[in-house]
Amino acid sequence: MTRVKFVCDTERCIECNACATACKNEHEVPWGMVRRRVVTLNDGTPEERSIATSCMHCTDAPCVAVCPVECLYQTDLGIVLHDKDICIGCGYCFYACPFGAPQYPRASLFGSRGKMDKCTYCAGGPEPNGSEEEYRKYGRNRVAEGKLPLCAEVCSTRALLAGDGEVVGEIFRERVIHRGYGSGAWGWNTAYYPEEDGA
Repeated sequence: MTRVKFVCDTERCIECNACATACKNEHEVPWGMVRRRVVTLNDGTPEERSIATSCMHCTDAPCVAVCPVECLYQTDLGIVLHDKDICIGCGYCFYACPFGAPQYPRASLFGSRGKMDKCTYCAGGPEPNGSEEEYRKYGRNRVAEGKLPLCAEVCSTRALLAGDGEVVGEIFRERVIHRGYGSGAWGWNTAYYPEEDGA
C-alpha cells in the first residue's frame, strides 16, 4: 500500500524559502500561521545546514492519538488531515507534534486561539474534493488532481521530495551513494555513534 512522505535533502536545501512562500500563497494561509518553514541548523558554522519542515504525516501520528475530539485523522495514503468543524483549539496536538506543525491564528490562551491549521499535503480536508468549502478551509486539493504538493514542485534544487515513501526513500538513498558519503553522511556519527562521556 502506498504511503506518502516528505524528505528534505539538507545537502541541497539553499534556504530560498520558495516552498514556504508557495504554500502560504497557494492555500491563502492566514497571517501569523505557516504550514511549512525552513530551519537553519548550526548557523554560521561549517556544519550549517537548512531543512524545510512541516507536518511529516507520521505513520503513527502522535497528534491523532491525543486529539480528544478526533478531528485529526489519517487517509488511506497516510496523509494526516484535520476537520476544522470539529476542532476545539485545545492545543493537545500542538504539544504532541515533534515538528511544530499545528498552528493557531491567535497567540492567546488555548481554547481561544481559534481552529488549528496544519499542512494538508495539498490534499484538502473532509469536504468533497474540489469544493468551494474545501478550498476556503484547507486550500487547493492538488492530490485529488493527481499532483504532488506544491512545496515539492517549486523546490528549485529538488531538495524537498514528496510522494510514495518507498520511491522517495530510494531517490534519497541513491543521492547519498553517489555523493560517496555512506557512513560519512551528515548526522551519521550523531545518530549511530554518539560520543561517550569520558571516552
